[in-house]
Amino acid sequence: MPTTMSDETAERPAVILLSGGLDSATTAAIAKREGFSLHALSVDYGQRHRFELEAAGRVAEALGACRHSIVSVDLALFGGSALTDRLEVPKDREVERLSGEIPLTYVPARNTVLLSLALAYAETIGAADIYIGVNAVDYSGYPDCRPEFIAAFDELANLATKAGVEGRLKFKIHAPLIDLSKAQIIRRGVELGVDYSLTHSCYDPAPNGLACGRCDACRLRRQGFAEAGLTDPIKYQS
Repeated sequence: MPTTMSDETAERPAVILLSGGLDSATTAAIAKREGFSLHALSVDYGQRHRFELEAAGRVAEALGACRHSIVSVDLALFGGSALTDRLEVPKDREVERLSGEIPLTYVPARNTVLLSLALAYAETIGAADIYIGVNAVDYSGYPDCRPEFIAAFDELANLATKAGVEGRLKFKIHAPLIDLSKAQIIRRGVELGVDYSLTHSCYDPAPNGLACGRCDACRLRRQGFAEAGLTDPIKYQS
């Protein structure tokens, strides 16, 4: 259900895919700095780490999004991922080896589904711009975080929509973090005033939401803060 966060509406609306994680929070802050009004979209896809949806609400409010919507698409019905199925989340993997293989935390076609939902939302509200926080440097081997995927979806967006075919909108998929390291992302977010204590990155949190500190997402996050010379404001189990 959509939640209105602010009555202020800039001239240019943009749809922001907001997971509640570090990368999407930074991406939203970048879109705001670039002059867009933020229409945040979070997706409840049956993920086990559901605390990220609560984090998305906190981030949307902090950044002054004019609307935050949560849509449900239960990818857990298909399974096939440690994030949606009863598979063990990989732990304690060396950060340097994370991009060597596609891990069990890959959710089949997730970013394709998420961007499709964002595209439908964008066409409905007359927004030509869609922001997503994918990253191809400090990523965990996901094929749908690569520049080639973003470029292909950008083309698809303009071929598969009424607004695109009629020339009323020229859709653009923005992935401003795609070539940045995690440390660079964090430094950029700090420059923009992102409150990272509001975010949630862990794939396998405790029942109270405390981050495990050992999954791929936690290890990348912790290394990013260390390389940026900053202290991660969230607490970890270990």
